[in-house]
Amino acid sequence: MDIQEIQANIFQSVKTMLPTQVSLVDEIAAVLDVSTDSAYRRIRGEKLLSLEEAYKLCTRYQLSMDHVLNLQSNSFVFTGNFVKADSFRFDEYMSNILKQVQYMNTFEERQMIYLAKDIPIFHHFHFRELAAFKYYFWMKNIIHHAGFANKKFALTDYPDEYFQLGRKALDNYNNLNTIEVWNIESINSTIRQVAFYHDSDLYTSELDIYSVYEALERLIDHLELQATEGYKFNTGNGTSEPLGKYQLYFNEIVILENSILAILNGKKMAFLVHNVINVLISRDVAFCDNMYGYIQNLLKKSTLISAVSERERNYFFKSIRQKIQSRKQKLKV
Repeated sequence: MDIQEIQANIFQSVKTMLPTQVSLVDEIAAVLDVSTDSAYRRIRGEKLLSLEEAYKLCTRYQLSMDHVLNLQSNSFVFTGNFVKADSFRFDEYMSNILKQVQYMNTFEERQMIYLAKDIPIFHHFHFRELAAFKYYFWMKNIIHHAGFANKKFALTDYPDEYFQLGRKALDNYNNLNTIEVWNIESINSTIRQVAFYHDSDLYTSELDIYSVYEALERLIDHLELQATEGYKFNTGNGTSEPLGKYQLYFNEIVILENSILAILNGKKMAFLVHNVINVLISRDVAFCDNMYGYIQNLLKKSTLISAVSERERNYFFKSIRQKIQSRKQKLKV
């Protein structure tokens, strides 16, 4: 492969990452700090990129040399940051999630596939009580934030600005066509977490625990209605304002991974969640294609319970409600 082919690969890779309304020429000119005429000459191959310019583009768009040079290897490129307890800020974390879904919505064709080991993070922000509990759980048990070491759960401690950030992320998520794959464990983990804090007396008011269970029930009602209709809509607005398509699959045998695959104008982007809250991102073609193939096989072994399969859908949501009711009955409210 000669240098012009490598340069063409770089520009083609950048182009696939840009929303349809963004000009490649303007983007390259801005990143390299050159005129649009100079950018055109580089894109057409009339002027070779300098090593520094190639580095700027590969860094800005997280391109791997294996991909640029079209090399076949056993390595895959991921980007991401590790969450650190001493410097973690929840508002920054949610802002990054918001930016990702806002970016996805800039594409004309956009779909997200979510393999839900737990309740997908966006759904917590349908109801403030549930969002407040998950925030407490993450900060205390996953981040191990010093300020939460001896802190008990209280709804009043949840900052409004965090909920509003989550709502913005949810609003953007609702505009994406989405496939979610769930099993019973997807909801069991949250029920067990609420039960643990109740049984361990780690709450300031039993009414707060009751409110979280009620929020879970309202969420299940909302998701069931979305599944029945086959599209998303905002809580409280009824079903009259359909947003993104909503396909819900039920898998009885596989414990899922909280992995996400976004397909944007035909190009794939993978998000791998590890240690509950850390996220790795990859655009590696081989990796994303392999993940897509795995998902297609998983869907074949799952039951579509949105818009069809009423009996299976009723069974799924009824079993969840029974679990929540069983825990609510143990409260002294």
